[in-house]
Amino acid sequence: MAVQPRRYARTASADAPLRLARLAPAGEAADAAEIVASLGLWERDAQGRGRPRVLLNMISTADGRATLGGRSGPLGGPADRALFHALRGAADAVLVGAGTVRAERYKRLIRDPAHRALRLQRGLREEPLACIVSASLALDADIPLLAEPAAHVVILTASASELPALAARVEYVRAPRDGLLDLDAAVAELAERFAVRTIVCEGGPHLACQLLAAGLLDELFLTLSPKLAGGAGAGEQALRILAGAELAPPVELELLAVLRHDSQLFLRYGVLSPAGTDAA
Repeated sequence: MAVQPRRYARTASADAPLRLARLAPAGEAADAAEIVASLGLWERDAQGRGRPRVLLNMISTADGRATLGGRSGPLGGPADRALFHALRGAADAVLVGAGTVRAERYKRLIRDPAHRALRLQRGLREEPLACIVSASLALDADIPLLAEPAAHVVILTASASELPALAARVEYVRAPRDGLLDLDAAVAELAERFAVRTIVCEGGPHLACQLLAAGLLDELFLTLSPKLAGGAGAGEQALRILAGAELAPPVELELLAVLRHDSQLFLRYGVLSPAGTDAA
């Protein structure tokens, strides 16, 4: 459960799905696909909300670092990657900040034909919409996602500008308010124009904080990496999973589930008191 795909060395058992222990609620071990399937994210009649369900998927070291060397890849492991892709595969849209797209060189979201076929069986698009939040539209045409003819990309922006012609299909959601992007209005337009009911946000920390401050987050999926990173190096910003203004009062969370693989923990929280709304 992290902010971008990662690469791992292949092992003799690499083809066997990793099984995660269910610590709370207690239950039999299951693989990532089974765990995400139990959430029923594609069961559209069960959503029961006036806006899309928004899930935030992030990773942190035990001492709170969300990145090492500006990337979250070094923090993860195979189980984290499996949950990351399983969550992505169950969503109508994947939402990510432009900085993360640039840093991680985002690729096509669902590359396995079998996984695309499974999405169709569940009544979803073959792939989730790739939704990029960008103020300046500073996105290079050679980013693999934008160079993929099969990709459908939606840019959420307050800008009236457009990207140069790209191989990917690109559309725009323009929701300016006082010169900035109105995330609430942008998410509502995703629902209206593209029938988006479930969104997985993959970061980065600034976008995550903006969504939370706007009262748009429903759940947090947090991988706790068994690492201690200490302070930032020279010239490096030590990001946490949220970056931005302090939330006052802090947002309350409810622990919904705990999974474990080796020394890595996977925590699922419900957001009880989104910023900008009355606490429950």
